[in-house]
Amino acid sequence: MSDSRPNVRLGRPDLGERELAEVAEVLESGMLTMGPKVDEFERLIAGICEVEHALAVTSGTAALHLAVLACRLEPGDEVVVPAYTFPATANVVALSGLKPVLVDVDAETMNIDPAKIEVGPRTRLILGVHLFGRPLRLHELPDGVPLLEDAAGALGARYRGRACGGLGIAGCLSFHPRKIVTTGEGGAVTTNDDAFADLVRQLRNHGWRSLVPPDMPIPALNYRLSDILCAVGIPQARRLDELHARFSALAAGYGERLAHLPVLLPRADDGDVHGWQAYVIQLDDRDRILQELRTRGIEAQIGTYALPLLGAYRDQGEFPGARRVFERALALPFHARLTEGELDRVSETLEAVLHP
Repeated sequence: MSDSRPNVRLGRPDLGERELAEVAEVLESGMLTMGPKVDEFERLIAGICEVEHALAVTSGTAALHLAVLACRLEPGDEVVVPAYTFPATANVVALSGLKPVLVDVDAETMNIDPAKIEVGPRTRLILGVHLFGRPLRLHELPDGVPLLEDAAGALGARYRGRACGGLGIAGCLSFHPRKIVTTGEGGAVTTNDDAFADLVRQLRNHGWRSLVPPDMPIPALNYRLSDILCAVGIPQARRLDELHARFSALAAGYGERLAHLPVLLPRADDGDVHGWQAYVIQLDDRDRILQELRTRGIEAQIGTYALPLLGAYRDQGEFPGARRVFERALALPFHARLTEGELDRVSETLEAVLHP
């Protein structure tokens, strides 16, 4: 049964006059890249993540790639990666000449299951994901292995009072349009390590240490983020507390409406703060429910991907937690402009398709 009303959007950036004014300032200045808006945006992001350095780059994937390269691992070294995550988390490891070692996830939290991590003689790094904004359980990770945070969806999230993005040797952020702060496309590497930050600065800008005199000690890439895109993100970063409060209220609204249904609702551990990059529930018969919601004008989506079910990563065995979550996770419409009426519509439609 179709619905003649406009679709309830899965995501929609909260953009307006403030972003237009910032972008206009860049256009009027003629300084479109490597200018002051990049510096300003980086300072804001560093403050949010409570770190000394934030380095803006072209995407969350670029942030992951540069951070992995900056760890200076040897070819064939092993990096622990959750088996349920967006493929970029593992891809940057493989493309850096390293070996991504998949580890199953907890079927409730959807984050890596620390009890499943086996530290071998070549384990050099844990690439831990705060999936959909839920902080992972750092206190359960094995000692002695550095943590690199995939905090792509965790801007504003907190683990035991500390800001995500500032918990490991470095953090990697995304500013994709479905994130709480967006630049359209963009990302950042966050760290307290001065030498690490300096290396990332070189790696994002062809390897240059300085242009005058010319000094390029390593070959690298162009992952710079333009002033235009940083200008889009600046007003949102300034009001992150407001945006986060709005997303938290929407999550609470869903929680109240869906509590009586046979679904697993997302939450953070006690004492942690969820980043609310997405509102992802778990339920049985996900594929049918997803299709029914879309037919009725609800733009739902799967959560993310079980890497062992993808051709590139099928050689590492069975991961029942990742498979179960992949088959059950459902992302509901979730953005700052979602109305109470749309929350009602999504919730009522979901109940109707759960009990046809």
